[in-house]
Amino acid sequence: MDATGNRSAVESMVPADDAVEPDIPMTVGVAISIPQPWAEILDAVRASSGDPLAAFIPAHVTLLGPTDIDPDRIGEAEACLAAAAAGHAPFAVHLRGTGTFRPVTEVVFVAVATGIGECERLAADVRQGPLLRDLHYPYHPHVTIAHDVPTGALDRVYAELAEFEALFTADHFTLYVHGSDGRWRPLRDFKLTGEPQTPGCAGGGDGSGVGSGRIGGPDGAKETDGVSPPPTP
Repeated sequence: MDATGNRSAVESMVPADDAVEPDIPMTVGVAISIPQPWAEILDAVRASSGDPLAAFIPAHVTLLGPTDIDPDRIGEAEACLAAAAAGHAPFAVHLRGTGTFRPVTEVVFVAVATGIGECERLAADVRQGPLLRDLHYPYHPHVTIAHDVPTGALDRVYAELAEFEALFTADHFTLYVHGSDGRWRPLRDFKLTGEPQTPGCAGGGDGSGVGSGRIGGPDGAKETDGVSPPPTP
C-alpha cells in the first residue's frame, strides 16, 4: 500500500487473504517492482521457461537480496528504508534487450539500460542498519526472466525478449518478506521523496561494496537475482 492508500503493482498480484508467515529469523528482500503492462509480459516469459520461481515473485529489480534479520529489528529496518527513500528522488528506468550471467550462473535477464547509477546508489543506501550485508557479487541491476532451466529454454527467452523495451519511472521500492510456504510477499512500499543524498541511518555503511553495475554476477545466496531463493521465488 502506498502513501495514497493505493495498492502497488506488486502488491496487487498477491491475494489479500494470503497471510504472511515469515520464518524465524525473518528473511526479507527489497526490490523495485516492474509496472504493468510490462510485468505481465516478463512474468509470463519467466513462467514459460519452466522456471519454478516464476510463480512466487513478480518481475523486479533487486536492491537487496535475501537477508535474514531478527524479527524484533523489523521496525528498525523499516526506519532505515524510509530514510533511504527520503534521500532519493524518483528516476527513469529503461529496460532494453537481454543479457546473461552464463557461464557463471544459469541466468538470463532483461537489462537495465537507463537507471543503473540510481539503482546502485539506492541499493547502497538500502543496505543500512539491520540490513547491512556483504555482497557475494558486484551489484548489477537487472530483471531475471529465467534461472536454472535447461539451456534450450535459456536460449529461447534470451532470443524472445532481445527486442524488449520498457520505460517507466521508479517512484518507490518494496520491502518483501519470505513466507514459510516459499512465497515472497510485499510488506511495505517506500516512496522516493527526496533528492539523491546519503541518508543518515545509524549502523549503516558507505556503499563501498557497490560494483560498476556493468560486470559481475548477480547477488543473493538464495536466488541469483536477489529477492528469490530456490526453489521458491
